[in-house]
Amino acid sequence: MQDRQITLSILIPTYNQVCVELVKSLQSQAEQEAFLTYEILVGDDGSTDATAVEANEAINALPHCRHIVFGNNVGRAANRNRLAQAANYEYLLYVDSHMSVVSNDYIKRYLNCRNHDLVYGGYCIKETTSLPKGNLRLAYEMSCINQQSITARSQSPHAHFHTSNFMVRRDVMLRYPLDERFKHYGYEDVLFGKTLKEAGIEVFHIDNPLGFHQFESNERFLEKTDEGLQTLWNFHEELRGYSRLLGIIERLQHWHLAWIPRCLFQLTGKSLRNHLTGPRPTLFAFKIYRLGKLANYSSQH
Repeated sequence: MQDRQITLSILIPTYNQVCVELVKSLQSQAEQEAFLTYEILVGDDGSTDATAVEANEAINALPHCRHIVFGNNVGRAANRNRLAQAANYEYLLYVDSHMSVVSNDYIKRYLNCRNHDLVYGGYCIKETTSLPKGNLRLAYEMSCINQQSITARSQSPHAHFHTSNFMVRRDVMLRYPLDERFKHYGYEDVLFGKTLKEAGIEVFHIDNPLGFHQFESNERFLEKTDEGLQTLWNFHEELRGYSRLLGIIERLQHWHLAWIPRCLFQLTGKSLRNHLTGPRPTLFAFKIYRLGKLANYSSQH
């Protein structure tokens, strides 16, 4: 039991995603905390799916919950900053709208760590009977799951941080907002981790995952991969030292060898893409594709 009143704003940035059930799960747990004053704010970043926006209006009927439609799409970083500004309480808990609550004490675990400025809980692959076969996103996330252990994350706490599931003091978030130059997919959380490290803000890791259970098509995942790699190269100066893939490209450039993966990609990129969007993609081909794509982007600047 908590010994004093705690105030918490649960913030859910969303885009074309119905998240009513997620809000209900979080609200149910928040109601069980006797010393907790809370609000749940869902911030819609200019969704184009009118059906999703309309469905989320049901959130406004739930106690302490609000669905805010911002209207214009400003990107993942700016949307999270807008939610921090709209929040009323001392602590902010960020939950991505495509995640799901998988434990009965999810909120309690975070509240027990409120003596830390920022706490990250990780993620897990939510087991269902309908996990898609031949899905590249699923295969990729499964290959990275060991990096989500407390031991692995704690070795480089600022580098192993994602904005999909974390609690932070509101004053810290307002002092060190996400970089709003990141308009497109990817890496805004990586630069945020770097900013926190340079500011001396601890990233405290705990075992309090949200469930990852939605896996886009291979074609859509590859489109997001392309966008993320473009973002990585656009901000490669700021992200130096925080991406292994970027480090490989920069070493190849130093040795005047970056032309090798670039030329290979230009020769094989189309066949690689056909393989990765097909029914049996392989992670090895995905690694080769990402290396070649980033090398190709690097030659355009």
